[in-house]
Amino acid sequence: MPKINELIFDATKIEHCTLRIAYQIYEHNQDRDTIYLAGIANNGVIYAKRIKTHLEQIANLTVHLVELNVDKKNPLSNVTSSHDLSELSNQSVVVVDDVLNTGSTLMYAVKYLLDVPLAQLNTAVLVNRNHKKYPIKADFKGLSLSTSLNEHIEVHFSGDIGVYLS
Repeated sequence: MPKINELIFDATKIEHCTLRIAYQIYEHNQDRDTIYLAGIANNGVIYAKRIKTHLEQIANLTVHLVELNVDKKNPLSNVTSSHDLSELSNQSVVVVDDVLNTGSTLMYAVKYLLDVPLAQLNTAVLVNRNHKKYPIKADFKGLSLSTSLNEHIEVHFSGDIGVYLS
């Protein structure tokens, strides 16, 4: 685990970004009464739960949380879900992760979800690093951060809550 050097975002800024993202998701889904947040395990699920909490406070939406398991070291391996994909048919789905780095994790998560017809599909991340190798973008993002390839971003949702650059 790399040494944590610099706090980029503290807990308060994370909450402000999360609330803003929740409002953006709601505005994008005003005509819907149900939405699915598909969090990528582990931090993506934690972040999706935070977005869900805000969405339920600001909107009259039924928000379902789906956990997607994607092996970030080997995203070509089998993607699994906590819900049967047929539940997502003709629904609005937002794939959530903490950091968008190369885009491979989001790309393979989206590919998995495209096995069913969706009403719409969006992506949300707390930090977008702008090092994409795949043609995928974050529709909703808290922070865009240009970093070198040697730098590492770590998000902590417990303990010393924050976004750290090392």
